Amino acid sequence: MRNVIIGTAGHVDHGKTMLIKTLTGIDTDRLREEKERGMTIDLGFAVLKFPNGQRAGIVDVPGHERFLKNMLAGAGGVDVALMVIAADESVMPQTLEHLDILNLLEVRHGVIAVTKSDLVDSDWLEVVREDIRTCVRGTFLENALIVSVSSLTGDGIADLTTALQQECEKAEGRPITGAFRLPIDRVFTLTGFGTVVTGTLVSGTVRIGDQAEIMPMGLQTRVRTIQVHGSNVQHAEAGTRVAMNLANVEVSDIRRGAVCATPGLLKPSKFLDVRVVLLKRVPRPLINRARIRLHIGTSEVIGRITLLDRDSLTPGDEAPAQFEAESHIAALRGDRFVIRSYSPMMTIGGGTVLEPTPTKHKRFDTQVISLLQAGIQGSHQEVVEQTLRRIPGGATPTDLAKACGISEEELLPILKAMKHDGRIVEIGGSRLFHVDIISRHKSELKRVLAEFHTRHSLKPGMPKEELRNSISKELDVRTFTSLLTQMHNDGEVVMSDVFVSLANFQPSLGTKEQAAHGRIVSELRKAGLNAPSVQELLHSTGLPIPQAKDLLDLLIRRGEIVRIADDICLHRDILMRVEQQLRDYLGKHGKITISQFRDLAGTTRKYAVPLMEYFDKQKITRRVGDERVLVKP
Repeated sequence: MRNVIIGTAGHVDHGKTMLIKTLTGIDTDRLREEKERGMTIDLGFAVLKFPNGQRAGIVDVPGHERFLKNMLAGAGGVDVALMVIAADESVMPQTLEHLDILNLLEVRHGVIAVTKSDLVDSDWLEVVREDIRTCVRGTFLENALIVSVSSLTGDGIADLTTALQQECEKAEGRPITGAFRLPIDRVFTLTGFGTVVTGTLVSGTVRIGDQAEIMPMGLQTRVRTIQVHGSNVQHAEAGTRVAMNLANVEVSDIRRGAVCATPGLLKPSKFLDVRVVLLKRVPRPLINRARIRLHIGTSEVIGRITLLDRDSLTPGDEAPAQFEAESHIAALRGDRFVIRSYSPMMTIGGGTVLEPTPTKHKRFDTQVISLLQAGIQGSHQEVVEQTLRRIPGGATPTDLAKACGISEEELLPILKAMKHDGRIVEIGGSRLFHVDIISRHKSELKRVLAEFHTRHSLKPGMPKEELRNSISKELDVRTFTSLLTQMHNDGEVVMSDVFVSLANFQPSLGTKEQAAHGRIVSELRKAGLNAPSVQELLHSTGLPIPQAKDLLDLLIRRGEIVRIADDICLHRDILMRVEQQLRDYLGKHGKITISQFRDLAGTTRKYAVPLMEYFDKQKITRRVGDERVLVKP
């Protein structure tokens, strides 16, 4: 049998706690006030041992309407419901409200226990059973076993134990692989140990020594010791009641409603995209921006519900919505919740988290509504696809699984199928992108390049870093570079170490640039080796200096002009002529000094020195002492 949590439900004073004591021998009323009042106020916990040796945790919840907040804190981790209905009172208001809550939380298994059966005769007991059948019709308990019991006499207890064992064997196991998550329902200090938290482990496996994070506070901690059912263990799996001793945190730092989880699993948010359902029995519609109480995990969060596709939600209907909380929440996609009206407090509905960390939406946005509807109605594959459509920067498989609320084991075959169909691509070695997102990035990249080419028609292309900063900030350097490389290999862009340009781009000269080109060439031809400085050359063009620099750089790239030093440019023909003179001289004499070269070229030392250094760099000459010799014949 898998790890299973049984949760009680039912009206106040219907004998839930006494029944648990009879089943397990454990009195779950731990508070003095509970003893004095004779009613459960807060959550109680026990362990039920079955005849086959298996065990299940039991969460005993309060039945009184004033303590429904505490009941909801315990109901979130329930796998099998034990609905308790007293034979002498039958179905009561809290019976119905608890049933609604269990339905909203999508509990699928349960047993109905009719307690205090020793107080009524068989005819009345049959009437109660019929009343119960009518009450649970259309719910997950419609076909549940109804077992009559007496906690005083012990009648029916064995039958109830068997029925619970059978339901526990049917219950689906929670995922024990991957990250762990423990919604906290109790926090206290134990002498000699420090801070202890308890809760139902809803996913994963936690081990002694694991690093952990308390959310939404963002506290970092470490698991010192673990207890399951009162026994020290090395690890605990999902579906068990767990107590953990935590390091480096104080009791005052944590509260019920926080979540202890694998670091990085959760992110705090004040918004949740949700599917919200309004109960049929609610007397009035839910109005847009209504202030409500949202119960999720073990937490109660007050906020407002924004209906995204309508102004009000009628009883029995459902809709995509966004919950805006007054304090931070830490949830995952697929988490179920219950909502209660702010005042007077009554359960009015519930739903499912579709996106745990969304941005704030505008109402009646058709794209947002379409994406959320896909999350409501779609399969895991559709959820994965829609999620990737919403992540411009792509996601690793681990992050994608978290965002979709599924395990990595469930995700892998989905990714394989989507890759085969060409709907997702892997960029940068590990990040997954929907093809529509990649197409959008490519279109944006080409648009930015085209605009740059229009503004800077003389430049060879756009600097890479400037291009990256001009498109989606969601792309990290590695992903951006990988995308550019892919586009370069596909012939969509041309990429060098520094610049990127569209594949069909060629620098072009306008009328003014052509005239300036002529002036530069004429000036350099006329000057010979005694060329004007670069600044003088730029000013001679009649163009704005930045544009003149671009033109000069273009002529240098084309090879019409050669920059031999930072402030000296020569026309290509002039340089070729003096190079040939140098080669002829060295071929005849074998070596040459700076002074001899100056006289040979008919220039000054100002130009002779940088010219000879240029020829050295070009490996035409090599310096030997104060002289140069020929390297290339």
